[in-house]
Amino acid sequence: MTDVPEELSVRDRLSRWRLVLGGDDADGISTADGATVQLSDDDIRRDRALEALYGDGSTRRGGLGSSSPRVARWLGDIRGYFPSSVVQVMQADAMDRLGLRQLLLEPEMLRTVQPDISLVSTLVGLGRVIPEASRETARSVVRQVTKELEDRLRAKTIQAVSGALNRSARTRRPRHRDIDWNRTIAANLRHYQPEYRTVVPERLLGHARRSSEIQREIILCIDQSGSMAESVVYSSVFGAVLSSLPSVNTRLVVFDTEVVDLTEDLDDPVDVLFGVQLGGGTDINRALAYCQGQITKPAETILVLISDLYEGGIAEEMLRRAASIVDGGTTMIALLALSDSGHPSFDSGHAAALAGIGVPAFACTPDLFPDMMAAAIERRDVGEWAASQDIPTTHES
Repeated sequence: MTDVPEELSVRDRLSRWRLVLGGDDADGISTADGATVQLSDDDIRRDRALEALYGDGSTRRGGLGSSSPRVARWLGDIRGYFPSSVVQVMQADAMDRLGLRQLLLEPEMLRTVQPDISLVSTLVGLGRVIPEASRETARSVVRQVTKELEDRLRAKTIQAVSGALNRSARTRRPRHRDIDWNRTIAANLRHYQPEYRTVVPERLLGHARRSSEIQREIILCIDQSGSMAESVVYSSVFGAVLSSLPSVNTRLVVFDTEVVDLTEDLDDPVDVLFGVQLGGGTDINRALAYCQGQITKPAETILVLISDLYEGGIAEEMLRRAASIVDGGTTMIALLALSDSGHPSFDSGHAAALAGIGVPAFACTPDLFPDMMAAAIERRDVGEWAASQDIPTTHES
């Protein structure tokens, strides 16, 4: 429970306890002088909103039931009575306790809900069952959240990836037209010749290729199983950002037991998300086989498998496939989750087996993803990078 501000009066503190504990016996909460705490009109409304969600079953059925207008009013009420962080928690609880997931199929409901990544994950999970009347409203909700995420993550991603590309492209044996004169002069100042008033460079610094050329191939291979919903949302946003970089060729592939290439939709995360079908089985080996077929320059390719590694196919084949990809020169990383939420559930045996063949396996938050990609682009040891960030990594068993 959060600390109560010191400036609150005793009556305010008791009112808060009354709201936390609910009605019935809690209605008897009283002050030291025996006076019963009376809730203000606003607190009564807050109490009713909390009771509708967290009261006993009979109260919930009587208070809201499956009535869309009543739930819509309730959603509007909690946005007015509670801060945004509390609203998001209550909305998430309402998905199961009030049957809100089913009611979100109605457009008037979607307009009353406060958009967040949890809601977008729910809408992505509902996918193709959203009726036509609600589809445009659902897309507008998803667009609002993905735009906010893209605005938050774009600058850091571009800076980290572009910087890594520039550093990895430098060479000490550049052609004349590729010499970086500013860096070359700075690196050779100790060789300044006063009598000639010039620097005689001992080594030349420059770029191995022109910046207009593709420098890296990035493949995001994303598990569509239901537990990966938040990872799918963030992956679609990062895919859109990476695809905007001229020096990177980005491909986005989603899979369950089937494999779908959504690369053509990469410029719009909303199209990507509504092209995803969460749930169903998982065939990682089949997805890796497809991705392997897309690799034309192994040494320049980074394959990021985003999956909890619960393989529904033949695990031995999946591991052999991963080993073949790594042995061919491709950098491969297994992200057990790309999300802000807790420690993911994953198949630890498969994670350890992948680590044993040179595929680091760990969960990554969205804020660290750009730096992870920079480490991969510069061909640093991504497992060591993760350890340096205090990210728990899976080791060979």
